[in-house]
Amino acid sequence: MTSVEPNNPRPQQLPALRPKRRSRGRTGWRRLWFLAPLVVYLALLFGYPLGYSVAISLENVNLQTLVSGGAKFIGLANYIGAWRGPIIWHTFFNTWEFTVASIVLQFAIGMLLAILFNQKFPLRGVLRSLILVPWLIPAVVSGAIFNWMFSSTDGVVNAVLQGLHLINSPINWLLHPESALWVIIITNVWIGIPFNMVLLYSGLQAIPKELYEAASIDGATAWTSFWKITLPNMKAVIGIVLMLGIIYTLKVFDIVMSLTQGGPANLTQLLSTWSYTLSFTNFNFGQGAAVANGLIVIALFFGVIYLWFSKRILD
Repeated sequence: MTSVEPNNPRPQQLPALRPKRRSRGRTGWRRLWFLAPLVVYLALLFGYPLGYSVAISLENVNLQTLVSGGAKFIGLANYIGAWRGPIIWHTFFNTWEFTVASIVLQFAIGMLLAILFNQKFPLRGVLRSLILVPWLIPAVVSGAIFNWMFSSTDGVVNAVLQGLHLINSPINWLLHPESALWVIIITNVWIGIPFNMVLLYSGLQAIPKELYEAASIDGATAWTSFWKITLPNMKAVIGIVLMLGIIYTLKVFDIVMSLTQGGPANLTQLLSTWSYTLSFTNFNFGQGAAVANGLIVIALFFGVIYLWFSKRILD
């Protein structure tokens, strides 16, 4: 803004108002104060347990030293002892079989149900709500239900199979070497189907209906539309579902303990339950922590794969 005086033909520039500069130091400290609760939460609930697990995995910790302290540092001896021998590798392959079978079945059934509920039919909302029940109840309760269902004395599975004349006598599913692990897999699949269905259903809802209408006009079949429209538009959602499913399945513990406790003869031990057995049954806390830390590394590996996969999708 300028002003011109009568006796002075040259305009005079009014001084501009300068905004007050805020102290960058104060702003930075205020931001740190807002982050402080999150940092404290992560340090106490994640950082300290992880650091303690790493520490005891490098020491000879038993019941006496756990109470009194002064455990001897032994380096990587616990990792060498825990990750060699037939039991740990049998447990590793059990975890691999359990994870792959659970993820494949959960994803396939969840996708079929998501496609089904993406269509309009009577009572769709009620049925969709009922399918969420296995996901809402505690896993221990689900384990107790399947323990009763597969019981050799009064289990409903044996009763149905005998009624259909498929078996002559009851089968002890939870003690049979070839069926015990599959009972755990079926239980975990039953719990995980709602989670897969909800996320995949949300992904289907985000796909424009016009794409399917245009494909239908061009003569595309339902199978062609699924491969050419549905899957390409759901890559990000599928990646999230698979990554979260793998991490959740790797750390499954309560289902196994409520059904078989790792038996018979350690045939249904997973890495999570074997870590517990080493620590609180054999009282070898160092090797138990070494197995648990190995499981964390495996989960982080799949997390890195997911980040790489998601970066490729975004790019």
